[in-house]
Amino acid sequence: MAVRTFKDIDITGKRVLVRVDFNVPIKDGKVTDDTRIEGAIPTIEHILSTRGTRLILMSHLGRPKGKNNPDMSLAPVARRLGELLGKPVIMASDCVGPAVEKLIGEMAAGQIVLLENLRFHPEEEANDAAFAKQLAAFADVYVSDAFGTVHRAHASTEGVTKYLPSVAGYLIEKEMKFFEPLLKNPAKPFVAIIGGAKVSSKIEVLNNLITKCTTLVIGGGMAYTFLKAQGHSIGKSLVEEDYVETARQLIRKSAELNVDIILPLDHVVAGEFAESAHPEPVDSVDIPEGKIGMDIGPKTLQAMKDRIAQAKSLVWNGPMGVFEFDSFAKGTLETAKMVADCAGTTVVGGGDSVAAANKFHLANRMDHVSTGGGASLEYLEGKILPGIAALEK
Repeated sequence: MAVRTFKDIDITGKRVLVRVDFNVPIKDGKVTDDTRIEGAIPTIEHILSTRGTRLILMSHLGRPKGKNNPDMSLAPVARRLGELLGKPVIMASDCVGPAVEKLIGEMAAGQIVLLENLRFHPEEEANDAAFAKQLAAFADVYVSDAFGTVHRAHASTEGVTKYLPSVAGYLIEKEMKFFEPLLKNPAKPFVAIIGGAKVSSKIEVLNNLITKCTTLVIGGGMAYTFLKAQGHSIGKSLVEEDYVETARQLIRKSAELNVDIILPLDHVVAGEFAESAHPEPVDSVDIPEGKIGMDIGPKTLQAMKDRIAQAKSLVWNGPMGVFEFDSFAKGTLETAKMVADCAGTTVVGGGDSVAAANKFHLANRMDHVSTGGGASLEYLEGKILPGIAALEK
């Protein structure tokens, strides 16, 4: 899908409304991780470097459920953004209303206003037309740059595009640059590594990618449902009984399409699901009674190694084990290292795999680490994302 970008519009002298994703962790009034704020800087700087522009930023923070909650104010974000830019960011008292209209009406060229949390108003998530129109009235141009929210048709992501000339910012342009080839015409061999806890949350991703990839690696808690479908014993490991037949069908489909599926060949197990649990290696596909699969073992990693090394395209979504517990993090760590070493184009999408790449300090060695968990998942499912469809040329 081709979308409109800065190349398609002249923003000189314009009031520019930008949807950013400043949904960042805040503790004691301070931003504790500013990765998402930094991700918006290239778009912000491009707008500010254009003569005569006035920049209005808008975002949500947390889940205030349509009510004003001072604990979810964007004021700490305005302070941190000002520090990163080296210039003041004016914090609005709300995101709509007469006071905000007055503030924006008095803006001078080069100034930045950050609107208060959009989700203080239930109309935002309801994609209320009147609310979207109020937001659009502040500006001459709309820029969408919050990839983490484009899978939702909200007033600030889809509604405003009906009232203003609308383009994608640099962050969304970058996300599309890496995801679109994987879904349309990936360079082969194409390896998809899908992990995480549940088959139910990844089944649409698996069904979409199996028609495109050459090798499908399945790890994490969801792998035990597949092993059960093959007739293996899985002990007390996580299983979704309702999806055993679905897993069986996917295995059959992979054979028909000549796609290799790599499932765990060995495991690291424990007697209980706890950080303090003692890790026990199991040199077999079958897990003993009373034991819980917590991670993949060395045989599985060896089976993955050559495929990943030879990949020309690779996508990784979801951890291989309970990586939050150090005793069961090795499978995910070694997978992250293989992805980092892969010479092909590597894309990491999804909250937990991004968290793992960051935890092991390997994110900077991957070609693209997505900024949107839910959005990247729906992209990989092949779904139309309303916030992106609204920008289509």
